[in-house]
Amino acid sequence: MRGSEVTINILNVSKTGIGFSCDEALQIGEVYESYMPIWTKEVLHAFMQIVRIELIGDKYIYGALFIGMPEVDLSRIEIYQTVNESQD
Repeated sequence: MRGSEVTINILNVSKTGIGFSCDEALQIGEVYESYMPIWTKEVLHAFMQIVRIELIGDKYIYGALFIGMPEVDLSRIEIYQTVNESQD
């Protein structure tokens, strides 16, 4: 998978990590580079390490932890999560 691009469907995001689905098989323990658009239309550049994989039907569901993300970007995610939860 190195050097390849895959499209993911973000299921949930928190300050510590992300849950997503993907048609491709990624490797647990591996670190992947990502570009994640957020609600402000900005794109966060992040590295994430796969810590959980589940196969449901023909889709892989992943859990990943953010690695080395700047505190300012983590704060943006936390603000989004807080606003999103207050709207539910």
